[in-house]
Amino acid sequence: MKKTVLITGSSRGIGRATAMLFAREGYRTVIHYQQAEKEALSLLAQLRGEGHTAIALQADIGDRKQVDRLFEKVTQQLGAVDVLVNNAGIAQQKLFIDLTDEDWDNMLRVHVNGMFYCSQCAAPPMIHKGAGKIINISSIWGITGGSCEVHYSTAKAAVIGFTKALAKELGSSGIQVNCVAPGIIETDMNASLTDQTACELKENTPLQRFGSAQDVANSILFLASDKADFITGQVLSPNGGFVI
Repeated sequence: MKKTVLITGSSRGIGRATAMLFAREGYRTVIHYQQAEKEALSLLAQLRGEGHTAIALQADIGDRKQVDRLFEKVTQQLGAVDVLVNNAGIAQQKLFIDLTDEDWDNMLRVHVNGMFYCSQCAAPPMIHKGAGKIINISSIWGITGGSCEVHYSTAKAAVIGFTKALAKELGSSGIQVNCVAPGIIETDMNASLTDQTACELKENTPLQRFGSAQDVANSILFLASDKADFITGQVLSPNGGFVI
């Protein structure tokens, strides 16, 4: 029987690559977006054109009521979520002393509140079924911290703590909760890097390159597969050796 996967923030970047990979592996795929409707609908058309089962749904995951409605629509159209990938995120580089309350609150709202709301909606059916996968997307900056990204690093560190605690709580229900913490990945979020900064980052990466969205998607798919049924509460970091 086909499984249903919901990937938040899947209209672009890592989320898009992940949605494409899961759909092509036979999952019923939910493409979630907040603002990038054009990109989401183009991905939906592509996946349906290839014969895959997919839907595209809009929601602000920082809003509890919108998340509730999102999961209601998924359940109505594709059934309960078997795999949840909490991928939606935002990035911002800013000096700590210049951070505003709005900067701070918005970063935590998307990364932490959104993950909390989505996971809390996904968990009850998984508990009832005695199976499920929740995969949260963090970052190497959640492990090491990143200069001029204190609020982002804080949010991504919270993702890791959330993952470990929830894994302990849901393990007895047959649910695995894991985390993927990518290194420097070629996405829109990193498109603003200067050539000099990009060169320095690559030189500090043993594999001498940035990762691709596909590299991260492959890690997510592995953790969602039966091959990872004895893995929970872990942080898998596809980073090319940047953090060892």
